[in-house]
Amino acid sequence: MERIIIDMDEVMADTMGAMMSWYRENFGEDLEYSKMIGSWMPGIPEKHREEARRKLYSKGFFRHLPVMDDCVDVMNELNKKYEVYIVSAATEFPNSLKDKLEWLEEHFPFLTWRQLVLCGDKKMIAGDYMIDDHTRNLVHFTGKPYLYSTIMNAHEDGYERVKNWTEIAGIFL
Repeated sequence: MERIIIDMDEVMADTMGAMMSWYRENFGEDLEYSKMIGSWMPGIPEKHREEARRKLYSKGFFRHLPVMDDCVDVMNELNKKYEVYIVSAATEFPNSLKDKLEWLEEHFPFLTWRQLVLCGDKKMIAGDYMIDDHTRNLVHFTGKPYLYSTIMNAHEDGYERVKNWTEIAGIFL
């Protein structure tokens, strides 16, 4: 059975959307999307960056993220046809570990705990396909990489892109 490695943040979970909503609610303005190259932080005004970092490191932030449109249904079908692993470089945000596990249990009850890898670096991950929003995670991958399009990676070239879960279904189902 072929193995698909799937990232969580910005692929399954709308982490940036949650951060944008939090920022708008707390500061009454939108983030500067054009400055978000490789990371959200350049799009956050300097005077609010420390508070935004604290939000990312806080308990509960990753627990209540919105699920990307069509993700649950497509993941359910992928899980029937492939060996699916959710791999998240989550240890940078220690409070996210429990949050992410509970988030997956709530939204993806058909996945088991054995299908979740929470790590610091994805270099050791192996599979046939990987869907991720960061090229740093795809560059060492020996299978077929797919770059999930976001504002932060719009400048990146050299990878086949997917922009949503409908496209992922079209490729894999």
